[in-house]
Amino acid sequence: MENLTKLLDIMQTLRDPEHGCDWDKKQTFDSIVPHTLEEAHEVAHAIEQHDWVNVKDELGDLLFQIIFYAQLGKEAGLFNFADVVDNLNQKLVRRHPHVFEHQQTLTETELSKQWDAIKQQEKLGQSAQFGDDVLSSLPALARAQKIQRRAAALGFDWPTYEGALDKVKEEVDEVDEAMRVDPHSPHSGEEIGDLLFATVNVARHGGFNAEQLLRKATEKFIGRFQQVESVLETQGKALNTASLQEMDEVWEQIKAAQKSV
Repeated sequence: MENLTKLLDIMQTLRDPEHGCDWDKKQTFDSIVPHTLEEAHEVAHAIEQHDWVNVKDELGDLLFQIIFYAQLGKEAGLFNFADVVDNLNQKLVRRHPHVFEHQQTLTETELSKQWDAIKQQEKLGQSAQFGDDVLSSLPALARAQKIQRRAAALGFDWPTYEGALDKVKEEVDEVDEAMRVDPHSPHSGEEIGDLLFATVNVARHGGFNAEQLLRKATEKFIGRFQQVESVLETQGKALNTASLQEMDEVWEQIKAAQKSV
């Protein structure tokens, strides 16, 4: 608690009109948002890399964002850091009755349904339709998965992953059909979107986070392509001059070598 009090004091000093930092003093709620998003992504990246020293550092940077918002809220007479913590404490207890009230063990499906039911209860009296509480500003894959989870909690879901996977195969056929007519048409784009949405559903049925899966797949591609670049350099070639066949041959060699490990 002493360290936390010191952190709050540091933040207040940084915002001091007379003695504070010029950059910190001019910030607003809106101007801090991009930094918050960036810090959240840096935390995720450090965790995925298992860089635990950096995780500690990035978590501190993310905590600073919360402290900053709390100071802005305090200055505006809206809320302070204690209000944020109190609200969180109440919410965590309220949304985990199986832990703090009933002491019962629930399956993952039961937990998800309970969580959604409690959130709906909290929103009673608010005018909202399905999906209104899932922010459009979320990354597309994350929003798709959250929407699908909401629908599943209402019973609109395949009982097993097979149904979701069959839907992916159906969407692949529809993409193929549309692109054979015109690969650049809006209809082709719409079918590709449906395929992406269906693929996210398969990930959800497997218990995976689609956003993380795509990030990892992208990092894997970058790693392999960097190896392609290195191998080509040993052959006296460069990426911008090598042919597709040359790059593909090296790619397959690297892929085979990784699978054999």
